[in-house]
Formats: sequence, C-alpha cells, structure tokens
Amino acid sequence: MDDPVRTACVEMAIDDDARALLPAGASAQDAVRILLDAGRLQPALQLLARLLPKRYVVAWLCQCARGEPLGGDDRAGAALAEQWVRDPSEHNRRIAYEFAGADGYRTLGGWLAAAAGWSGGSLAPAAQETPVPPPAFLTARAATAAINLLAAIEPDRLDQRRAAFAQRALVLLGEHAGEPGRPAPTRIP
Repeated sequence: MDDPVRTACVEMAIDDDARALLPAGASAQDAVRILLDAGRLQPALQLLARLLPKRYVVAWLCQCARGEPLGGDDRAGAALAEQWVRDPSEHNRRIAYEFAGADGYRTLGGWLAAAAGWSGGSLAPAAQETPVPPPAFLTARAATAAINLLAAIEPDRLDQRRAAFAQRALVLLGEHAGEPGRPAPTRIP
C-alpha cells in the first residue's frame, strides 16, 4: 500500500465504518480531522499515534500526562518514557521495556513505558543474541492505550479529554507526518 493513511488503518485495525469516512489520498492531518469531526475519537487517536514519528508519540504522551494526578507506578512509567525521549538510547529503551513487562501492561505507567520500550530495539531478552524487532505499529498501540487511560482519569469528561489530547497531537502531525528523518524533540514541550 502506498497510502500511509490506509496502511495505518490496516495496522491499527481501524473499523470499516471509520475507514469509509476517509477519502482516498487524504493527508494524515485531514484524515484525523475527518474522524474527529465525525466523533470517531478512537480511530482518530489510533491514526495519530501511528502516523507520528515514534519519538513524537512518546513526547505527546508525556506532555498529556504532565500535571495529571498519577500514582507512583504511573509516575515511574512516565519518567522512563520522558527519559527515553530526552535520550533515545537502547539502554533507556530497554529500561522502559522491562518496566512495562514487569508491570504486566496493567497500568497507565506500564503503557507509557511500553510506548517507549516498543519503539525499536529487540523484544527478546537482553541476553539473547538474535534480535526480535517489534512490529512498527506497536508504539502506536501502546500510545492509544495510554491516552485512553489518561482520559479515563476523569471518567465524566472522557470524550472531551480524548478530543483535547488528540488536538495536541494534531498540531505535531501537521508539522511532522511522513518525515522519518526529521529530528524528534529532545525536551518535552
């Protein structure tokens, strides 16, 4: 598939009804706006998370988590994700990955760390020589879970918060979609 939006829809398992709203050849930003305008928040978040460069996705998550009333494990996962954004070394990725695995992907902190941990490298144990690279969409799947958990901190405002989080990333998407060689942020906005 040559169409990055269509490819992202397939990778993120976006439902057929949401896909039908998207005209062929729509830009990433237009596709997300169409879904947001139609009230299709989940597919819009999924597309955002998949179409942004991975480091931008994790930076977006960290920005959304900032100022939220997080528990200890959630703060720890957010701190590891921020550490990886600041220094995307294999060491920092591995620490985030191992934290998420130890968490069992049960908490917001686990999903925040997983977004960084699944950004590259290998999913195999550190001692294993043969690398097992994560699928390219795995960071986006973790990010979608994390954003939904962040929004659920205030369940009475769930959709409002999800839409607000999407708007934050929409700006980044317009600036950086489809630019894999572009340097990612070294500091969290």
